[in-house]
Amino acid sequence: MFAEFESRTVDTGQARIAARIGGSGPPLLLLHGFPQTHAMWHAVAPALAAHFTVVAADLRGYGDSGKPAAAKDHSTYAKREMARDQVALMERLGFPRFHLAGHDRGGRCAYRLALDHPGRVDRLAVLDIVPTLDALGHVDADAARRLWRWFLMAQPSPLPETLIAADPEAFFFGPHAGLFAPEALAEYRRCARDPRAVHAMCEDYRAMFGPDREHDAADRASGRRIVSPVLALWGEASHVERAHDVLATWRRWADDVRGQALACGHFLAEEAPEETADLLRAFFTAEWASPRGDRGAPV
Repeated sequence: MFAEFESRTVDTGQARIAARIGGSGPPLLLLHGFPQTHAMWHAVAPALAAHFTVVAADLRGYGDSGKPAAAKDHSTYAKREMARDQVALMERLGFPRFHLAGHDRGGRCAYRLALDHPGRVDRLAVLDIVPTLDALGHVDADAARRLWRWFLMAQPSPLPETLIAADPEAFFFGPHAGLFAPEALAEYRRCARDPRAVHAMCEDYRAMFGPDREHDAADRASGRRIVSPVLALWGEASHVERAHDVLATWRRWADDVRGQALACGHFLAEEAPEETADLLRAFFTAEWASPRGDRGAPV
């Protein structure tokens, strides 16, 4: 994986962030989801590297990035702090402004970065999420069954860490293992064996119910919005499709929103890598047009 990419680790002052860098052209930062690492982009990043300087980074707490000690209020793993890591990473690499795409947890970091650092983001793509405030505000019985990991991992330490340690393979991967390329799955398994990573991932979810939700609520109350164009992509078989009007939800947060569902589940970049890469390339080169004819004009 990432045969033509360079490995870099950058000390941001609060955490060491591991990343792969390859290609040439405008800078594009890719952020991964749970329970993955930057390796989730292995089939997408090389295609994008033909058009962009691609930086695929591990979030703090994940992969080979640093795992800072948790704060009592879980703010160490708030998306606001994760976003600061990524801003510092790109600054140190010489990219004060960049395109940004994030999936799952990386998507939550990505839209928080766009809200907190609007001058940094040219265009933003979010994959298979809606904002945390909306996601938590639309949980019914069906959603609670599907999203059970959210609620378990958010419990106080060490309960979830102890339960996960009993069978990390079943907890993290289970029926999803077959969706991942063997070399990517091996990387996810390697990282998930680290108890520090398990604790950090739990802190990530604890932050979701605490500071992340509070930051979203404050932005909603103040009317702060995402100023960059937004592309929302999601899976036709994912929970996001079942539970939300995705484009309408994102249009409550940004003026310029476009997007569509892909014929896959939650893991777009691994279940539908060619289509994901094509849509991201078109969006970040300002050529995006949905096959359904919707160019995503502001509403």
